[in-house]
Amino acid sequence: MNTPKKTSEYGDRTSEYGGGRVSMIFVSDIEVEPPNLISNAFKKYTHFSELSTGGKARLVSCKDTNLGRRVVLKMLREEFFDDEVELRRLIREARITAQLQHPATVPMYELGQDDNGHWFFAMKKIEGKTLFEIIVGLARRESQYEINFNLNHLLGILTNVGDAIAYAHTRGVIHRDIKPENIIVGMFGEVTLIDWGAAKVWGMPNDGGEGTKGQRGGTPLYMSPEQVTGNRMVDERTDIFSLGIVMYEMMAQQEPFRGADIVETFDNIVNKSPTSPRVAAPHRVIPQTLEAICLKALEKNPNDRYQSMTAMMNAVNKFRNDSLLRDIS
Repeated sequence: MNTPKKTSEYGDRTSEYGGGRVSMIFVSDIEVEPPNLISNAFKKYTHFSELSTGGKARLVSCKDTNLGRRVVLKMLREEFFDDEVELRRLIREARITAQLQHPATVPMYELGQDDNGHWFFAMKKIEGKTLFEIIVGLARRESQYEINFNLNHLLGILTNVGDAIAYAHTRGVIHRDIKPENIIVGMFGEVTLIDWGAAKVWGMPNDGGEGTKGQRGGTPLYMSPEQVTGNRMVDERTDIFSLGIVMYEMMAQQEPFRGADIVETFDNIVNKSPTSPRVAAPHRVIPQTLEAICLKALEKNPNDRYQSMTAMMNAVNKFRNDSLLRDIS
């Protein structure tokens, strides 16, 4: 698919708000007269702008001329057009995402084929900063992040993500790739967990290279021990472990298991106990109760972790409620 350059008419017009940028709505986008031409074919998408190309897929922003809004299309890169395994994964991601209708998941608009018969899906264009950017800003002690993302705000982000994962678990879906880069925080407090491409549904067989050490769905720094070792009995507790790593990063601004290379990282995940967050980041105020919650989520044996995401979020919310009561008493 050709992707023409953005024009000033239909580009990502934005305005400043609270130190960030939001897409603006213009009268031309909401004209009340019936349009002269409307189509549900691929030609309704115009003015494409490449967002990112990573792995085996690409993300493209474009305008849906039927509704006058910008959306995001995800499609395979050209070299994978004929890869049946990757095509199945793309369609599976679209269908899983479409069925997870939660405030912290991405609304899915359409699954279809472009004019050349290549598959894509269309979804909401999410705006904001990734949690990774926020953590980096905090690690650098940049004032805008320290002011806007204190510990309580970070815990609010964590519970939003945890609630979305708990909801997915009730639907029989395991995310398997929870990491700060997949968590987007909007300028109005909205939190979105994106990228369900590695998700697995109960009863779904392993595919691709899964079953081989280190080849299960996920990102190395955020994998659970059972993902690293290729254990076929990966369940919702693997998401608890990954969110525990995210929680650790929120508090300490560093990953608990990073090694010099991927081999050392995997060995750390499987065999090494993480340094406690308060020892790893002595300059930060980390309550002992939160540290205990985080370390419980990071237990090597899944049976020693929280047994549900809801239980982990209940523990976090209890800490927040108790802190609030102390503050107002």
